[in-house]
Amino acid sequence: MRTMNYDREPHGLFFMIDNKSFYASVESVTRDEDPLKSVLVVMSEEDNTNGGLILAASPRAKEIFGITNVSRCRDLPQDDRITAVPPRMNLYIKKNLAINKIFLQFVADEDCYPYSIDESILDMSKSWRLFGRTPLEVAKRIQTAVHDKLGLWTTVGIGENPVQAKLALDLIAKHDDDRMGALTYETFPEKIWPITDLQSVWSIGRRTAVHLERVGIHSMDDLAHSNPYQLKAEFGIIGTQLLALAWGIDRSQLSNLIKPSDKSWGNSQVLARDYVVQREIETVIKEIGNQVASRMRHHHQQAGCVSLMIGFSYVSAETSGKSGFAHSMRIEVTESSDQINQYLIYLFRKTWDGEGIRNIAVSLSHLSSNEGLQLNLFMNPHTQIKHDLMTRVLDKVHDQFGTTALVPASSLLHGATMLGRASLVGGHNGGNSFD
Repeated sequence: MRTMNYDREPHGLFFMIDNKSFYASVESVTRDEDPLKSVLVVMSEEDNTNGGLILAASPRAKEIFGITNVSRCRDLPQDDRITAVPPRMNLYIKKNLAINKIFLQFVADEDCYPYSIDESILDMSKSWRLFGRTPLEVAKRIQTAVHDKLGLWTTVGIGENPVQAKLALDLIAKHDDDRMGALTYETFPEKIWPITDLQSVWSIGRRTAVHLERVGIHSMDDLAHSNPYQLKAEFGIIGTQLLALAWGIDRSQLSNLIKPSDKSWGNSQVLARDYVVQREIETVIKEIGNQVASRMRHHHQQAGCVSLMIGFSYVSAETSGKSGFAHSMRIEVTESSDQINQYLIYLFRKTWDGEGIRNIAVSLSHLSSNEGLQLNLFMNPHTQIKHDLMTRVLDKVHDQFGTTALVPASSLLHGATMLGRASLVGGHNGGNSFD
């Protein structure tokens, strides 16, 4: 059996902390209920997701009714014991900030890394001995601090590097009565290698798991003892990363932020219903195009490439055998919303064939600094200057008074979504602000 020399690998102490059923737990606490005993689901509005989407369910609701996150409203049992509430994203953001403020009692600012709205990574390497005799004792102290202050339960994964902490959280802590789990280089073979459900392991998606099965890798043990050269030949650089994952190796430095080589601006929408009318679809495309272009201008940039992704409705996808389409095209660099939307509509019209639409995404890339208005010699210069001034005035109004202070008339038409989405946070109801 192949062994690994871990002497040169990083040996730190990392906590990956998850707020258990975060949205549902926050809603339970605000109702003076125990998050572990309440039977509650957070569900998006029915008219927003074609039947409503369950965003979170309390542990008890999952246990009794088998409810899972991202189930549909129609799958929710009709039972008086279930409390269904709308999301309040502003409240969840406020609680997330409060939780991370508690974490900062245990680590320096630069050692706390929010991973998502309900997970954070703490680099405890330099500070854990100040708060307990063992890492598990410190983790328990953090759990107690969060619960005493906010009434929320947390789950803690502990590892010698971030990936071990994440796997300890997902595969051990979430199934432990004390909501804690630990992994080390030494215990990795015993606790991780027996796993045969490869999709349960962080960063291994369905397609990768199927690919691994196809080449004879049926467990993490198989993966750990695969030929590294064959893995790289089969999967490319991902093969090398998979091998490191199987041995619990992670050399990343969280303090070293990675700057993307080609930044882009983008936004997407899941439509409230199937859109089949061309005018309505193009209205939404233009609204998204305007929003993305405005964000880009705010950073004094212009784009040299536009991209459009269209996702078909379930019925159209079943009929056509395609889930949608995505196209990009290089353009003359511009910051103009009108020009960008012209290209987006061109990309849409050249491919769309009447299918029902449920997803629209727009992105702008190949960005460059915008040093000023570049006049087109084949167009009236006064018209170009006037249009540029109008755009900048609109941007200033939106920055100062909000995106709905001035809207194009097309956003008042049937099928437009901008006004309806203006009050949403992360695509969902913001609820009462930060009161």
